[in-house]
Amino acid sequence: MIKDQQHEENNHNSEIREKRPEYTFKSGAIYDGEWKGNMRDGYGEQKWPDGARYEGQWCNNKAHGKGKFYHVDGDIFEGEWVMDKANGQGVYIHVNGAKYEGQWKDDLQHGFGIETWNDGSRFEGNYINGKKSGHGIYAWADGSKYNGEWNDNKISGKVKKKLVFYFQQNLKGTYVWSDGRQYEGEWLNNNMHGRGIYTWKDGRKYEGEYSNDKKNGYGIYIWADGRKYEGEWKNGKQYGKGKYIQLDGTIKNGIWEDGKRIKWVDDEDNNQNE
Repeated sequence: MIKDQQHEENNHNSEIREKRPEYTFKSGAIYDGEWKGNMRDGYGEQKWPDGARYEGQWCNNKAHGKGKFYHVDGDIFEGEWVMDKANGQGVYIHVNGAKYEGQWKDDLQHGFGIETWNDGSRFEGNYINGKKSGHGIYAWADGSKYNGEWNDNKISGKVKKKLVFYFQQNLKGTYVWSDGRQYEGEWLNNNMHGRGIYTWKDGRKYEGEYSNDKKNGYGIYIWADGRKYEGEWKNGKQYGKGKYIQLDGTIKNGIWEDGKRIKWVDDEDNNQNE
């Protein structure tokens, strides 16, 4: 985050930390603070010709300790530094009002953090190398909410972990829409993918398989009045063989295409037996 600054010899060889007069580098950068020999060391403030500014602790010519950096574009970072980079706990405030408060590693969000935006959206969870990864809760401005796993900045319910051998571990996440709809199940790259349960506020429910955000494979759909469909789905619609279960428990087998029943298999079988 801090720009490299070539330091010229200023003819001070003392190993005692001391406050000296303001110093101007050949690049035009100005440093006002403490020194140890020819190294910026202790508390000091440095201004660059482009308007960037750092004020805080230094060690061996590097921003090191607690400090505040003002970016040229108006963004501000305040927190812990190690060798010119944000490391540890810190707060980054964007000029547009967005804010991240949490852990850092080598200038990147890394560890637990809370990120907020001007529209009211909020994320609270884990970051790895600047991206949302691991468990986290994202609340949108419209009231929608996702609570679950992330991978590479995306909602993801499947990851591979390496122990002594490779295995697949299914992780789940819950997304709640502002209108009361809810999905609890597996995710992949921001999409419902794998097994899950989708419910509506009016009582409808789907439990089954998803692929790329759509019902695909085997699933059970229950209407608000209790009627039920059990069978195959394709691209979000009933497709293939299925069972239609009426309120009185009567079961009718049929064939569906694109969400529409093509025929009752039971009727066809009965005709063949006559």
